[in-house]
Amino acid sequence: MTAQADRRYVLGLDYGTNSVRAVVVSADDGSEIAEAVTEYPSGEAGILLDPADPNLARQNPADYLDGFFACTGEAIKQAAKTDPQFDAKRVIGIGVDTTGSTPLPVDREGQPLAVNPRFRNDPAAQAWLWKDHTSYAEAAEITEKAGKLRPQYLGKCGGVYSSEWFWSKILHCRRSAPRVFDAAFSWVEAADFVPAFLTGSLDPRTMKRGICPAGHKAMYNDAWGGLPDKEFLAAVDPALADLRDRLYDRALTSDQPAGKLTREAADKAGLPAGIPVCVGTFDAHAGGVGAGIRPGVLVKIIGTSTCDMMIAKPDGEVADVPGLCGIVPGSIVPSYLGLEAGQSAVGDIFNWFVGQFCRKAYGSDAAAHEALTKEAAELKPGASGLVALDWNNGNRTILVDPLLTGLLVGQTLHTRPAEVYRALIEGTAFGALTIINRFEEYGVKVNEIVNCGGIAEKNPLVMQIYADVTGRPMKISRASQTCALGAAIYAAVAGGAYANVPAAQAKMTGTKPRVFEPKAEAVKTYRQLYEIYQMLHDAFGTRQWQSSLYEVMKQLIRIREQSRRS
Repeated sequence: MTAQADRRYVLGLDYGTNSVRAVVVSADDGSEIAEAVTEYPSGEAGILLDPADPNLARQNPADYLDGFFACTGEAIKQAAKTDPQFDAKRVIGIGVDTTGSTPLPVDREGQPLAVNPRFRNDPAAQAWLWKDHTSYAEAAEITEKAGKLRPQYLGKCGGVYSSEWFWSKILHCRRSAPRVFDAAFSWVEAADFVPAFLTGSLDPRTMKRGICPAGHKAMYNDAWGGLPDKEFLAAVDPALADLRDRLYDRALTSDQPAGKLTREAADKAGLPAGIPVCVGTFDAHAGGVGAGIRPGVLVKIIGTSTCDMMIAKPDGEVADVPGLCGIVPGSIVPSYLGLEAGQSAVGDIFNWFVGQFCRKAYGSDAAAHEALTKEAAELKPGASGLVALDWNNGNRTILVDPLLTGLLVGQTLHTRPAEVYRALIEGTAFGALTIINRFEEYGVKVNEIVNCGGIAEKNPLVMQIYADVTGRPMKISRASQTCALGAAIYAAVAGGAYANVPAAQAKMTGTKPRVFEPKAEAVKTYRQLYEIYQMLHDAFGTRQWQSSLYEVMKQLIRIREQSRRS
């Protein structure tokens, strides 16, 4: 047990879709001492949108910096009130995670073009948020070129390059906003930009870049010399080949320091200068670390979307897995392969239904969620006669297709809002099961599932449905801010408290006592419904489907009547 006088602390920064969160954590046992949240002020809930283009989603990078000072300063003040032993001088490291791929164009000094008065109101000069799908045509073009010229590139990113990723967004900027592309000296992921700002190392030519964003979103791999070669990039667009010279040659794991906190940033945040700041990573990958990920454990980070994280030993036989968002050495835990999958919308689907159709009836979004959850919990599996495809924001895994859309089958004149709400939850659970099956189909065994994020924390109905649909127990991470904890664990290693990430995880992570166990009767019904989901999934999501959908609605009615009779 560490003496109070020797107590060490780390700071985890979690940049989400709508806000940034700072969490002060004990480096000795992972307990959360204090946290503060700052909402992004720009746009709609922090997102810059275009009513004429539903695929566009950008962010103001100035919100990242203002958010750091606001929430970090508040978290430090709260820590001093919560823990009498706390002293800012005992903070030994800072870890940073962000959404991704969220690249932004920068000038020669590494300053975002968005802060330049010339580009301040230009959407293309902002940070291109992970959920921006405007580059779907460019993603298809990159996939086609790589399939012909560099199939090994596709093999490590699931066989299809995504519109959510680095190169496709930059290429779309080149085609749709050449004024911005030509003005940009380089492009930087938000996960790399924030640590560079905090450490005063913004020069794009020397900035420390993370292996997580590089490997999962930018086709980086040491096996072929880092980023895609210039010959391939020139075949896509010569401007991308020129840009490669202004990017980077080496990417680092997130337990490595990107530099030390500058005096200016330290004074403004209420911290001492010189604290190691880790190389940045993505929120979901940090969440995997904070949830105690290890081989055989699937960590599901459930929020507006989901990310499904696993790791594997690099000396094992891990095949290229179609539909995954990458197999990258060191992207989650150094010395292990990091495997990423996920769903493009989960919480966003529930919020869409409530916001568009139920808000007036229930008075507010919060009241609608609460009432619909209660009503949906009283329904038996299959009793609604509905099944939904969870593609309201496209499909990330396993189809990797942003042009897919949501679908609800089985509606009648008697269908009620709570039935639809439950069907949407079930649809996301079926999508989760499809990902699990894909992992195991290619030899990556899922022995345990740990969930984290706001939905896992606050909605027992969702967790129970996930347990019943998958037929597997659902555990929940002990930490309420698991992604921020993961960033803090990297900081504990960089700050010298632990020799490596697994050693830090052993002390700083755990799961809650409550486990959601699958219910046998529900599992049986969901197996029938999942067969229908699979049929619809393949019929609308693949070119190979040639069978009839004639029986789908009739089968749903049979399941509905059987459920109601029982």
